[in-house]
Amino acid sequence: MIHPVLVIYAGGTIGMQQTGQGYAPVSGLEQQLRQRLGSDAPEFDWHEITPLIDSAAAQPADWLRLARLIKQHWYDYAGFVILHGTDTLAYTASALSFLLGAVDKPVVLTGAQIPLSRPRSDALLNVSNSLALAAAGQLHEVSICFHDRVLRGNRSRKLHSQAMAAFDSPACQPLLQLGIAPDWQVTSNLPPADLRFQPQPLPDQLDAQAVAMLMLYPGIQRSACDWLLEQPRLRGLVVLSYGAGNPPTAEDGPLPCLAELVRRDVMVVNVSQCLTGGVEQGSYATGAEFNRIGVLAAADMTPEAAFSKLHWLLAAGYTPSQCRQLWQVAVAGEASLPAWVS
Repeated sequence: MIHPVLVIYAGGTIGMQQTGQGYAPVSGLEQQLRQRLGSDAPEFDWHEITPLIDSAAAQPADWLRLARLIKQHWYDYAGFVILHGTDTLAYTASALSFLLGAVDKPVVLTGAQIPLSRPRSDALLNVSNSLALAAAGQLHEVSICFHDRVLRGNRSRKLHSQAMAAFDSPACQPLLQLGIAPDWQVTSNLPPADLRFQPQPLPDQLDAQAVAMLMLYPGIQRSACDWLLEQPRLRGLVVLSYGAGNPPTAEDGPLPCLAELVRRDVMVVNVSQCLTGGVEQGSYATGAEFNRIGVLAAADMTPEAAFSKLHWLLAAGYTPSQCRQLWQVAVAGEASLPAWVS
């Protein structure tokens, strides 16, 4: 028997209770939700992660744990809803889009800015919308459903710490806008699953020390980067650069360190600090320095997507040449790059 939806409760604000040290994740959310949703909600089964995860403490290993759970139950359900903390929800959504690859049913992540147990909580609406989306089965990718909008998971960012509309996908139109009469017409869908990239089986592990992130800033010195050369397990680096992908080029700046990392076969990728527009590496002479030393451009990928894509590529068993090739195509709709064609 195929059940409509599997709800995976991973943790987060949505189910938290007030403690002496502030909000903390606790069990017991399932009963509260079932009572509040009522009998008109789509049928769902429940799986609670143990122990629950505060998303600020999430690790790449947690992405792999969720991916394995979804794959284990893939043929038992028509869709999946993951209840997750908002702080790193965009990282998890991005990672799942790469780990799961081409999917033919909805995988929807949501959460809340205010716990379900508190007044004015946004939890019930977000869960209700996510359940309806997962049960409808019309969206075949990993998405984020939050505050009446559905966003591509690997194009999304948390942009507001206080507003109910906490998430947006600045470089990609929302997939769906949910109004009084929900319109399930997908405005920016991926190709059918059988025409998309099919990844290798899930990796055995994701090494939390394999990928790092470096934000460039005015006056950054090489000494602020040299610690990267002392990380024996480092295999990938996301560099957050200025504007269209430009680094500072002073002799005592970060470029010599980045060049040495590339020489050591570390995949160094260039993501713009701007919310929209992305990287056009080499449109300025400073950006051309990245081309010279072998840094890879990330187009309009988000930092979350670039970080998780690197983790996936480096753990999946691809050769360095294959990793660089796959970086240049949108395997899961993660950037305005040529899409994967089988």
